[in-house]
Amino acid sequence: KYGKSWLCLDLCLSVAAGKHFLGYRVTGCGCLSLALEDSERRLKARMGRLLSGREAPEGFYFATEAPVLDSGLLDELEAFLAAHSDVGLVVVDTFQRVRGAALGREGAYAADYRETGALKRFADAHNIALLLVHHLRKMGDDADPFNRVSGTTGVTGAADTMLVLSKEQRSDSTAKLSVVGRDVEGCDMVLQ
Repeated sequence: KYGKSWLCLDLCLSVAAGKHFLGYRVTGCGCLSLALEDSERRLKARMGRLLSGREAPEGFYFATEAPVLDSGLLDELEAFLAAHSDVGLVVVDTFQRVRGAALGREGAYAADYRETGALKRFADAHNIALLLVHHLRKMGDDADPFNRVSGTTGVTGAADTMLVLSKEQRSDSTAKLSVVGRDVEGCDMVLQ
């Protein structure tokens, strides 16, 4: 409840409109937001606040339901991308909502790496950015915010870039966005 969904919705609306996001220039393209923890009513209310009454930009697509990975998610995304060639960003909010069942005696690390890796391969094959929104552990880690990512290191190991949104206390009006990745310069920024 730190603002991950708000941040991702703002990202999608900014990218679809070709506007700056967090002070960075974006490459405008179509965006698909899978807002799987929201109702359409909540999502539209949030969009109304972010857009200040303006219409959503052309190229902004959303859904509040999607199948899980082992029940057709990648097939549906494949069909969506075929019908919407402008899409260059897909946000899955949250990763947990599209996770399938573990395979046989598969351990937690293997399941985390398999599912995250499958989504990464899909994104690479379609030359899109795929953002998986994932929860943090409740226990803090002052030394490294990336140690707070829920699950095993299989989740973080398959990702090219990680962003962690954290607060010292839930009621704080500011949050820290920490970024680290293979092809990006790491940084920390304070968001209000």
